[in-house]
Amino acid sequence: MQALPAKAMVITMSEIRLKIPTAEYAEQIMAYRKEFLDNNSEMDGCNGLHKCECAEDWLEKIEKMRIPETCPKNISTATQYIAVRESDDKLVGMIDLRHHIDHPILSFFGGHIGYSVLPSERRKGYAKEMLRQCLEKAKERGLHYVMVTCVQGNLGSEKTILANGGVLQRETFVPERDETLKVFWMELQ
Repeated sequence: MQALPAKAMVITMSEIRLKIPTAEYAEQIMAYRKEFLDNNSEMDGCNGLHKCECAEDWLEKIEKMRIPETCPKNISTATQYIAVRESDDKLVGMIDLRHHIDHPILSFFGGHIGYSVLPSERRKGYAKEMLRQCLEKAKERGLHYVMVTCVQGNLGSEKTILANGGVLQRETFVPERDETLKVFWMELQ
C-alpha cells in the first residue's frame, strides 16, 4: 500500500462551539489543567485555573466574575467560555472575554480576550475559530473595538489574531514578565 503524500495528512479542525463552563465538564476542566501543568505551558484565558485544586471552586469563581455585583473590585467583569468539539463533546480550549479593560494592566497589555488550546490539540485551527466566535460574543455585548495581545515570537497566536482582523498597534516590553507583547486592536463590524 502506498503512503499518502504529506499534504493529504493535514489534520483539519472539527466544528467547535463556545459554552459557559458547567459542572458537567468538571472532569474535563481538571484534565485540561493537568495537561497544561504537565507540559509547563501557559494557561492564558483560563481565569486562574492553574491555582484551583477543584473544578467546583473555579466554576464558582468564574460565575462571580460574570456579575458586576459579585466580581472582585480589582478585576474586570468577564465571561469565561470553554471550546467544545461537537463531534465528541471534548473540551479543546478556553477563552475569556473581559467586558471592559478599564484597568491599569488590562488596558496596557492584557486586553479584552485571552485564550489557550490544549497542547495536544494545537495546530488544528481551534484558536482561530475560538477567537472568531468570541469576537461575535463581544459584539453582542456592545463592544466596538477589542484589544488582544500575544507574546512576541508566538507566531501561532499572532497568525490567529491577524486572521481575525487584528491590527498591530504597538509592541510593549513588560519588565515584570521579561517579555515583549504585541498589542492588536480589532474593529467589530
